[in-house]
Amino acid sequence: MRGVAMEPAHAADRRPADPLSWHSLGLGTMASLLVVSLEQLGGRYYEARCQWARTHPLNERTVAAVRHHPMLLAESTRQLASAVERRHLSAPGRPPLVPVSVHLGLDAAAHPVEHGNATDVAVRVVVSDLAPRNEGPTAYRLTAEYLHAGVPFGSCTMRLAPGPADAPDPWKDAGAVGALHPSAAAVGAAAEPDVLLARSPRGRLLIVPRDAGHPVFLPDRPRRLPALAVMEAGRQAALLGCGLTSAAVIGLRVELHAATPANGAEIEAVAEHGGARFAVSAAGGVTATGGVTLRCP
Repeated sequence: MRGVAMEPAHAADRRPADPLSWHSLGLGTMASLLVVSLEQLGGRYYEARCQWARTHPLNERTVAAVRHHPMLLAESTRQLASAVERRHLSAPGRPPLVPVSVHLGLDAAAHPVEHGNATDVAVRVVVSDLAPRNEGPTAYRLTAEYLHAGVPFGSCTMRLAPGPADAPDPWKDAGAVGALHPSAAAVGAAAEPDVLLARSPRGRLLIVPRDAGHPVFLPDRPRRLPALAVMEAGRQAALLGCGLTSAAVIGLRVELHAATPANGAEIEAVAEHGGARFAVSAAGGVTATGGVTLRCP
């Protein structure tokens, strides 16, 4: 896992770290907030601090030590991109760009496990491939390296751009009616509302969220699936196929090619050496592809 190279900043170029709120990041609930401060070091370099609560909605509900859900790293990166864009890149009131490509990697040995209330995480952030316009960028790439107690444990690269056009109407395929959800444990989810998959009567695996307004993956009940929801569906499909637990996941990636409806898209995960690859299709075309890297026991 390569670290993020940081350029030294002159004291005059540094902007002090400002506290962030769930309102300022456009989140639906305070419980979803992961990024608590952001500081510009100069140019396109930033430092941030995250606080991953033991009781975050994606984490397991247990009295023992909690191993943080791997998607917390991706969601933290999305929140960082939102903060950087709102404060430093775009004009006020401009619609935010959305993730269209996400790649993340984890060091399983260094991944933090929380025994108390919350884990403090330091983040090094770089913005690159900026396509500027007067009112704000039309696209950019954000790379974040995550550290706990000074030790890097994960990195995430996210490309942001305008979202795909509106998705096809959900549930257009009657084969989705009567689909049955697997258990949360079978897909590496902490609770039943986190399950995004269901098996149709025809045997096809579909993206059919149990909670159509999931506070992390589907806030505001969108018509089309955000990139992180598609990536989580791919993660669940891979674990459903191999029988491993969430702790086995050490890498995730997704690329959006077209809009994916919030309900009823088909997902297929195919095992390969070191993990699985997946494809999502709707209205006769492939809307997203990705992969899951797994650490075999």
